Amino acid sequence: MTAPYAPEEREKVVAKLPASLRQELKVRAAELGVDIKDAVTEGVHAWRADSAPRPTVDTSGASSFSTYLPAGLYGELKSDCKKRGVPFNQGIAQSIRLWLDTHRSPRRVPRTTGARRLVIGNQKGGVGKTAIAAGVAQSLAELGHRVCLIDFDPQGHLTVQLGNQMFGIEDPSLAKHMLGEAKGELRELLVPIEEGVFGGRLFLLPACKDAFLLDAKLATTRHVRVKETALEKALEQLEQDFDFIVVDCPPSLGYSMDTALYYSRTREGEEPGTSGVYVPVLAEDSSADAYDMLSDQIQDLIDDLDVEVALLGFVVNMYDGRKGYIATSSLNSWKEIGDPPVVAVIPELKEQREAVRLKQPLLYYAPESEQSEAMREIARRIVV
Repeated sequence: MTAPYAPEEREKVVAKLPASLRQELKVRAAELGVDIKDAVTEGVHAWRADSAPRPTVDTSGASSFSTYLPAGLYGELKSDCKKRGVPFNQGIAQSIRLWLDTHRSPRRVPRTTGARRLVIGNQKGGVGKTAIAAGVAQSLAELGHRVCLIDFDPQGHLTVQLGNQMFGIEDPSLAKHMLGEAKGELRELLVPIEEGVFGGRLFLLPACKDAFLLDAKLATTRHVRVKETALEKALEQLEQDFDFIVVDCPPSLGYSMDTALYYSRTREGEEPGTSGVYVPVLAEDSSADAYDMLSDQIQDLIDDLDVEVALLGFVVNMYDGRKGYIATSSLNSWKEIGDPPVVAVIPELKEQREAVRLKQPLLYYAPESEQSEAMREIARRIVV
């Protein structure tokens, strides 16, 4: 389907593409300062020049996408697709995928001190730590970074919500590696998240059922001299494989939380604010009480171990201004703190709950939703 576009001697081309691929193209083109039509044009030329079979792009859930190609290129692409036995929509999708794969995100992070470590924590449950950890990790992967998402909560909500099984009590696990009780390498436990644009860049370390015992065992273990270093020692082997490690923490102030806070500290030679803690909160008073307890725990760790732990920001989650004064005044109170700042306000909408029910990543299930855009805003702040 074409229509002349005389001003640039181009013609309009309409195809069907999945929302995740359109979004990745939009983000990458913006990062590189390239017009989308020029990116697609380069991809089509590259696809036509390389006759080798290319991997099929998943176009399930595709919707309308339009761009402008130089006059005549549409016909040439259509002819090539016919010769190769490839549907036109698949040809366009493969062309865009080829361009994305050969034009990497410029926002690669020098890993002179290992992966950047982002801890998502709050003593209060039900504030959306899991949703925010998952959404931020997905957004960073969408930007082209390699991301490891750690389910450090023994309840295992993150693991289950992404359609995976928790490790059994007798299985190797992160907890066992922290305690020196596991054989093999930790990277062998990673599960790839393949949906949408995440293939090859986003990995999950599932939760384990024995993690409920971790606090008690950390109190007596002799595997590490300083118990707060247990998580860092276990994850050390993964750091050079990833740009970011995102840790979804339990709603706890115990030893395991101490290990996560220590892991997020600013390391020697690391720029301040590179790694640290994001605190999900709700626009209501109990979140403020829980934050006070977390803040005290962080300060105690700083004082006891002489380290620096950066509070990177609040994420006000499940916000609904229609709830009136309680919600709006509480949001203002979070903003008035100033340091750390409010880095995002995520609305109370149905897409996140639907994604959880379907056991799909939010940015795959609803890539154009307000919640997905809020997650991307956090990721953009992180990589700038």
